[in-house]
Amino acid sequence: MSAQGIRSLGRRLRHGWRVARALLSSQYALMLEYRAETALWALSGILPFIMLGIWSQLAIPPAGLGPGSGAGSGASGIGLDQLQLSRYFLGAFVARQFSVAWVVYAFEEDALQGRLSPYLLQPLQPLWRYVAAHLAEQVTRLPFVVLIAAVFFLLQPAALWIPSPGRIVATVLAIWLAFTINFLLQSCIAILCFWSERASALERLLLIPYLFLSGLVAPLEVFPPALRAAAHWTPFPYMVAFPAQLLAGQVVPIAASFAAMAAWIALLLPLTLLLWRAGVRRYSAMGA
Repeated sequence: MSAQGIRSLGRRLRHGWRVARALLSSQYALMLEYRAETALWALSGILPFIMLGIWSQLAIPPAGLGPGSGAGSGASGIGLDQLQLSRYFLGAFVARQFSVAWVVYAFEEDALQGRLSPYLLQPLQPLWRYVAAHLAEQVTRLPFVVLIAAVFFLLQPAALWIPSPGRIVATVLAIWLAFTINFLLQSCIAILCFWSERASALERLLLIPYLFLSGLVAPLEVFPPALRAAAHWTPFPYMVAFPAQLLAGQVVPIAASFAAMAAWIALLLPLTLLLWRAGVRRYSAMGA
């Protein structure tokens, strides 16, 4: 690359950094105005703790069975003991908090209220606005997640553990990739607003498979082997279960799981871009 090309690349990178910093700063300031709502969002994500209380009952040995029966060993009957269950569902809570996406609802509202048209006239691709809003919301949500986790450890001190540095790095990467998959999947549905005013209704159709196949309401170990194998052909287990297992220190196929996440991103990203181009062409043809 010539010196002129290097200088041109440097200018573009500096310009991109200034735009990203301004966008993230403005979105973070906006999210700070809704701290109470963000706290409620964080509290609404305690479903894994509710499911922990339900699944923990399986770790209680039936009456009349002694230690030698195998039930008194603390095994839950699903391959996880009480301690592993606690750590898994805490990991599921953390993974869910930082991989959640709501772009379909924000995009739909902007389309219905006419804010989308000015966005399309600006040089910044509108989806980047929603990416920045999600990242700013995650930063705002962080203190509430830490507080809820601290309360959890006060109630379950035996579950307190410190993951290895390698596990922490792998978990952070897995959560970021899980967020990327979720965001792209929701973006594909959100772009359908160019054809339908209520694309969010389609997003609700994904709720049931997401809840059960992601590992949010139950560890995947409780599923029959055939269903568990089928679940891994969907993106849902990589949104919650895989990051949760990483954080909890469970044995998981790390390389294969990261490869699957990369494959889903490689599939969803061009699909999102193709739908976006088709949707914008239709939107422009309608005179908006």
